[in-house]
Amino acid sequence: MSERTPRTPSRLTREPNAAFRQVRGARSPGEFAAAVRRAAREIGEQVACDARYIGRVENGEIRCPNYAYERVFRHMFPGLTLADLGFSARESVRGRGARPAPAAPLIRLAPRPDHPDGPNDPPSHDHPPLYDHHDHRHHQNDEESDVLRRAFMTGSTAAMAAVSLGLGPVPAHSVQRVGEAEVNAVEDAVRRIRLLDDRHGADTLYQRAAQPLRTAYALLDASAARRSTHERLHAGAGELAISVGWLAHDSGRFGEARSHYAEALATARLAGDPALEAHAFCNMSFLARDMGRPREAMRAAQAGERAAQGLGSARLLSLLALREAGGWAGLGDRSACEEALGRAHSRFARGASGADPEWMSFFVEAELEMLQAQCFSALGDWSRAARHARRAGALQDPYFTRNLALYRAELADDLARAGAPAESAAVGQQVLDLLNQVRSTRIHAMLADTSRLLTPHRAAPEVAAFLERRAAVAV
Repeated sequence: MSERTPRTPSRLTREPNAAFRQVRGARSPGEFAAAVRRAAREIGEQVACDARYIGRVENGEIRCPNYAYERVFRHMFPGLTLADLGFSARESVRGRGARPAPAAPLIRLAPRPDHPDGPNDPPSHDHPPLYDHHDHRHHQNDEESDVLRRAFMTGSTAAMAAVSLGLGPVPAHSVQRVGEAEVNAVEDAVRRIRLLDDRHGADTLYQRAAQPLRTAYALLDASAARRSTHERLHAGAGELAISVGWLAHDSGRFGEARSHYAEALATARLAGDPALEAHAFCNMSFLARDMGRPREAMRAAQAGERAAQGLGSARLLSLLALREAGGWAGLGDRSACEEALGRAHSRFARGASGADPEWMSFFVEAELEMLQAQCFSALGDWSRAARHARRAGALQDPYFTRNLALYRAELADDLARAGAPAESAAVGQQVLDLLNQVRSTRIHAMLADTSRLLTPHRAAPEVAAFLERRAAVAV
């Protein structure tokens, strides 16, 4: 028998991390990611953990966490070692045999005009990174790839956080083959945009998120090395179009949002990707509702449900039923709205599953309550809307600053319409407290509506204080 070729780390078969999956228990990947973020805050760490990161650990893609994640996991599971959690020793992952990161990624940082750092310079001291860039430069399977680390930065204040991706030294249209590094960069761009939007809202991100989208579609015109790579690139480009479309949507650029969503839908149809198609229809339904087109919202949601039928995700079907309910509410059809809400609840109660798309990590009980609040608000049932909005705010993870501000803005508006001006003003003050971290045209528009509703009650000191402060913020 001939001697077998030694198995280097680059040839190792990826093995699922069963131990880590066991400690997650019954929690969904999104719920477990939220617990990781909470634990990080308890010890002063900052990790950008989401459902995708948990999935990458469990499928064996991340064989050893960076030092920040290691400290968080040790805090969460005292007495357990990295080996107990199913991880490999750091030296085996980052030793001499470890696979090097790509030397010249095609998607990389384009500096802000007002930022002192160049595309490849380390961040300056007054612009702290979202990650520890000293920890993981030697292995492509680290917590974040080198492409991602060089692709994003934050400003000196939370409100200035922004995506800043651009083309690298080689124009994307001249690339002969697209491989793992490029596809990973597109997928990581989607992830980072979502994380920044969760914290800071869309207004500071939209203009600068357009460049990575152009890059992703340019890469689609290049030749992918394998069919599986090309399929991932199609899905990543489509998800990126939806993410950029959402930033346009949330910042009030409805026409541009519609264009991006349509682009994602076309990409899904070309690739035969029902999951991407369902996501595109889900967002198109939401946009149609906000544009005052409730029948279109209802039909887009129904089209999304048809696309999602074979995907095995009850949570996705629940969200699409809620989108449909929003359309029926806009049409004033309470019976059809409540029937759709009943379907949404029964599907949500089936729980999370491995078939749930990673972009749905936001869809927890707080969001379920919020979407119900919006339905009853559209039906003019203000007291019931306020009850659901109050529950949404109480359930929301404070990490998702934008959603917390949005839920409170909805509650303030519902309370104002329900005849509780003083309570509405108090909640409105809480929203104003969050606006130093969040930039969202949607939230500002909601506060403007609430202010108009409260103006006749300005004799009340609580209302007067809110109106004065809101006017100062709006200037």
